[in-house]
Amino acid sequence: MLPLYLEKLTPAELNSRADTLKNMLEECRLCPNECSVNRLAGETGNCHSTDEVVISSYGPHFGEEPELVGLYGSGTIFFTNCNLSCIYCQNYDISQLGIGNRISIDELANIMISLQSRGCHNINLVTPTHFVPQIVEALIIAIEKGLEIPLVYNCGGYESVETLRLLEDIIDIYMPDIKYSDNEIATRLSGIKNYWNVVRSAIKEMHRQVGDLHIDRKGIAKRGLLIRHLVLPNNLAGSEKVIDFIADEISKETYLNIMDQYHPAFKAAEDKKLKRRIKPDEYERVVEYARFKGLHRGL
Repeated sequence: MLPLYLEKLTPAELNSRADTLKNMLEECRLCPNECSVNRLAGETGNCHSTDEVVISSYGPHFGEEPELVGLYGSGTIFFTNCNLSCIYCQNYDISQLGIGNRISIDELANIMISLQSRGCHNINLVTPTHFVPQIVEALIIAIEKGLEIPLVYNCGGYESVETLRLLEDIIDIYMPDIKYSDNEIATRLSGIKNYWNVVRSAIKEMHRQVGDLHIDRKGIAKRGLLIRHLVLPNNLAGSEKVIDFIADEISKETYLNIMDQYHPAFKAAEDKKLKRRIKPDEYERVVEYARFKGLHRGL
């Protein structure tokens, strides 16, 4: 199975998408924050990013889902900054403090090629939302150099449907978080508006594009939707409502990774309900509810 960007799109179509996305940076509306700043002129919005790409690291990653890791790892590129402002972020030095190195579009393309040459099964774009135009530009160069492995869009779920439609037939595997099922909690903990409304529309669009997760005979994911959900203490994530949405409105064949690794980090102590790790029964209750709703892949 070829990646979608080779199977579906011509070079001319990819260049047209890249131009459209780059123009969106003039009054930035790449994500639902819609800051309307001119990032091409060096202005920054909620993501604290201009048009310059900043990454913290890259390399084969063996801590992702087994279907992404395989034998040789998922080729992760960790982008600096984020369009969310989660007060408990476990990678806050990257996402909130902006630690990283500026790279050119050519360098980003070369990183993709280097990860492929090291045997990685995919290019895993971690927190890519605010750098989508630059990623597509780099992809065009990487294709010319022989890139032929799937692209993974590893995001926080706060995505613009307008931007996602411009990524159709470019992204092979969408891997969003669904963080919350309550808008007010999302505002309090992540500094964003209407998260629950936004994430449902985004997930539906992702699923429309790529469908349920397709895994080849070697156990490697090639295309489709993979959802992550982090269980938070005191049910702050509203997990059962999240699961209802996935099972009832997306697909019971959805690959869902229910994660249990929450620990208080960054500014979590500012919220009294976030001060502790989750309890085993809090996690088990969510997994059992997912099974009750008919979800069975990835649990």
